[in-house]
Amino acid sequence: MNNGAGRLITFEGGDGSGKSTQLRMTAAWLQERGHEVIVTHEPGDTPVGSEIRRLLLEGEYTPVPECELFLFLADRAQHVSEVIMPALDRGVWVLCDRFSDSTMAYQLAGRKLADPDGLAAMLKFAESGIAPDLTLWFDLPVSEALHRIRSRSSMGEESTRLDEEAQSFHELVHAAFAELHRADAERIARIDASEAIEQVQEQVQAAFDVRGMV
Repeated sequence: MNNGAGRLITFEGGDGSGKSTQLRMTAAWLQERGHEVIVTHEPGDTPVGSEIRRLLLEGEYTPVPECELFLFLADRAQHVSEVIMPALDRGVWVLCDRFSDSTMAYQLAGRKLADPDGLAAMLKFAESGIAPDLTLWFDLPVSEALHRIRSRSSMGEESTRLDEEAQSFHELVHAAFAELHRADAERIARIDASEAIEQVQEQVQAAFDVRGMV
């Protein structure tokens, strides 16, 4: 939990799970209930982070897994300091598209990086003491997620380097999110992302209600 009056809500899941759509819907719902809300994302929602995002996802060169990890952590450190922490201190609710759970799933599990204890320490350092009050994990079978990604690409939406990874990579990421949920179900609420958009949003709102957060 965070020391300020604001709340940090993180939206996690594999590519194609619909979490970004749900984040926007949740922001509107919370605003209707009188909360001041900002929407942000990782990587790339600061000027420094925008350059890091280009290197990570859109650049000409592909970083090795260790370099990729450090770039994500650098983005997070800047993001926490410049966006998240000031908003929480003002009492604002921060809805963030991806945070440290994505690093655990994509870099530790997906890239098969060793030394999880060392990575956990680096995550804490980049977070500067900030932790989510609630994490929503949008659980979608990998086959369906990849179908959605391909459909978006066919409609002209630009994919990222991570979108284009092999199915085996996305399977590892999905399994890691499932394990994170099992280990911390009090913080991480599983959302069945295979349902219709409106039904998924009902699950999201229920996750807030059951925790007495709204």
